[in-house]
Amino acid sequence: MGKKSSSLVYQIFQHRFPATFKGFFYFLPISLALTTLLLIFIYISTTASVTKNHAQATLYLQTLPSSTSSLSIDQTGNLPVVPFGDNENDNDNLFADPSRIDRLSRANQWLLGNLFGLSNGNYTNNKEAYHDGDLFLQDYKQMNKSLKIFVYPHSKDDPFANVLLPPDSDTKGNYASELMFKKALMKSHFVTKDPNEAHLFYMPFSISPMRTDPRIDVHGIPDFVKNYISNITQKYPYWNRTGGADHFYVACHSIGKIAFDKAFVARLNVIQLVCSSTYFPSSYLPHKDASMPQVWPREGDPPNLVTSQRKRLAFFAGAVNSPVRIALLKVWGNDTEIFVHFGRLQTPYSDQLLGSKFCIHVKGFEVNTARVADALYYGCIPIILANHYDLPFTDILNWKSFSVVVHHVDIPVMKKILQGISNEEYSMLRSNVLRVRKHFQWNVPPIDFDAFHMSMYELWKRRSVVRVRLTPSVEFM
Repeated sequence: MGKKSSSLVYQIFQHRFPATFKGFFYFLPISLALTTLLLIFIYISTTASVTKNHAQATLYLQTLPSSTSSLSIDQTGNLPVVPFGDNENDNDNLFADPSRIDRLSRANQWLLGNLFGLSNGNYTNNKEAYHDGDLFLQDYKQMNKSLKIFVYPHSKDDPFANVLLPPDSDTKGNYASELMFKKALMKSHFVTKDPNEAHLFYMPFSISPMRTDPRIDVHGIPDFVKNYISNITQKYPYWNRTGGADHFYVACHSIGKIAFDKAFVARLNVIQLVCSSTYFPSSYLPHKDASMPQVWPREGDPPNLVTSQRKRLAFFAGAVNSPVRIALLKVWGNDTEIFVHFGRLQTPYSDQLLGSKFCIHVKGFEVNTARVADALYYGCIPIILANHYDLPFTDILNWKSFSVVVHHVDIPVMKKILQGISNEEYSMLRSNVLRVRKHFQWNVPPIDFDAFHMSMYELWKRRSVVRVRLTPSVEFM
């Protein structure tokens, strides 16, 4: 039967189609193949120069020290001695040579500008502060109404009550966010005592007090967490239903990334709500874990931003504790429009934030600092100079609408990027800064859409749709 069918097709082909069509049929695949090869050749030819320019643009970063251990301060105490390797003069030429700066600018527009919305100062598609404001509001209302958290209970007599319970005093400092979250949650309507209605289970140990507790210390944090998980799995049945996938913990100090070093499987499942949220290390898994802003707590209302005179283009002050900060200081340390200061300021920090159009957030030891929240609080547009930073609330907020994201390689052309932003675009950015800054503030008691409620919404988005209900016989073992 197969042979007859093939023969029939062959006879039809032989008698019903003209010779010219049959010739076209045979040469069509060859023509398509040649066209594809031509397009590949054109693509390689047009992108080779861009790739070469990008390689030149990354030269100065390749010669930066691999760690901050080689940093030193000169005798004046004003500027660091920058160990740029054996080719320090070459790096100086890279920064100063206008032709190289032009190449860097072109590389930025091609490789980075389109990615971050900076190409030719084009922000036309990034005017909205939220990816989908209506959807967010609708889902937020549902979260505020429905989300339930079961908190593992601990008594005030627990030997580690300082680690497990909310602090009695006011929380201050760089890492206050994790303690403020705990205080706010414990007094909120989100907490339930019924594990069957809980969407998530909170393990209330705090990293910040652990590292200063002499019984634990930094090196003992992984052991503490491992023992804690072992205890709750023996005492309660909740963990074993999901392998900890409906459990979470909160950490703002970067040392929290080692917390699960001795509980590797748990780390793959547990939701981490952390300030030090970077794509680079394996300890943070985007979409499972969530980013929380690092906020320096402040009392009172934000300053009056209407009367502030922003005469300076950009501002940064802080310790030089990373290669990226070294590069920033080396390029812009003596500039008249971009104020980059090493060490503590002699004038109030707030004055510089209020007097600058853009405030630079630069990666230090970690990607996160409180500078982003500081900038927003004082109405200054953040410049994000921290590669691989999973920015807080990035699945809700459109960061391109209220900040400028600059790759490390673009440090030499940062001024050109900022000067290329029109007055209209600047007004749009600053207007959105004023819209979103409420999300980066802690309030006592918490109010809608502040840092606490936004963090709860991130947890809500990571809850499991299907919950395993416990039978009465095993609910409270």
